[in-house]
Amino acid sequence: MPDYPKLAQLWWKNVAVTGEKTPQAAMDNLAEEMDQVMARLERAGMTHCAPKLNPKGDPNKYLSDKGAPWKKLANEKPKGETIAYDTLLNAWKAGKVR
Repeated sequence: MPDYPKLAQLWWKNVAVTGEKTPQAAMDNLAEEMDQVMARLERAGMTHCAPKLNPKGDPNKYLSDKGAPWKKLANEKPKGETIAYDTLLNAWKAGKVR
């Protein structure tokens, strides 16, 4: 991390729990501000461990890459269900669950 003290300030400013922003808005704002700081460092021509930012792209392409994080689910908190232990154990043995 080329400028940890500066980036840490951004973290606390955006993540402090005040209820003014949604968690997604706070993380989006944090990412944007961190990109701005890193871009300034990149332009300044640091000699050691200079950041190299990727060009901004479509989030859908990023999310479709192999190993990418999962897209947000339509139902993030589905109703729980109880399943018999033996049923789960048999499904695991049959390779139906991971």
